[in-house]
Amino acid sequence: MLLNRFPYAAGHLMVVPFAHLGRLHELDAETRTELMARVAQSAEILDATFACDGLNIGANLGKAAGAGFADHLHFHVVPRWSGDVNFMTSIGEIRVIPTHIEHTYDRLLPAFAELHAR
Repeated sequence: MLLNRFPYAAGHLMVVPFAHLGRLHELDAETRTELMARVAQSAEILDATFACDGLNIGANLGKAAGAGFADHLHFHVVPRWSGDVNFMTSIGEIRVIPTHIEHTYDRLLPAFAELHAR
């Protein structure tokens, strides 16, 4: 799990497999299973840590779908709150992130450290 360097919201994570492949069907079954387990764990941690109202979870597979790296798939896990999207993104072409990425890291680190210790 990684923090997104250019987040859409505070806590925006990416879940990335070690395999450098661009399509889900190219991953072996064990890797797909672990990838989805990590997505679920990330969602649980974000729910608990940020008390979000919902989550956007998705993947862009391939350059035409918006993937920055065509041969390296990853999932985005983005916390959402009611009313968190306003005119700034659509009209102002700017993102408003209320929490600095280093503060987000500090908030999430204990939860992920506990997960790793299990």
